[in-house]
Amino acid sequence: MFLANLAILVLAGFVGFAVISKVPNTLHTPLMSGTNAIHGIVLLGGVIVLGSGVDDPLSRALALIAIIFGTLNVVGGFLVTDRMLGMFKHRPESRKGAEK
Repeated sequence: MFLANLAILVLAGFVGFAVISKVPNTLHTPLMSGTNAIHGIVLLGGVIVLGSGVDDPLSRALALIAIIFGTLNVVGGFLVTDRMLGMFKHRPESRKGAEK
């Protein structure tokens, strides 16, 4: 069972990499929003597992790791998205440019 799950995880990683590498640059911001939503679900799942009172130390450790990585991905994704969207904002002209 473990080997089958590990094989699925590795194959999903390869498929995910192949799909993401084919995405054009103009779609990266919507893609980041979608992955933020997915990582939010991972984060919520980890909190639910820890809050349900699971006694298995492996399950608790994996839930904690999911919470940490999910939080990092959500925060990092929002920072990257904000920076990308900031590139499209109009900058006010400087005073020297306005005087001329």
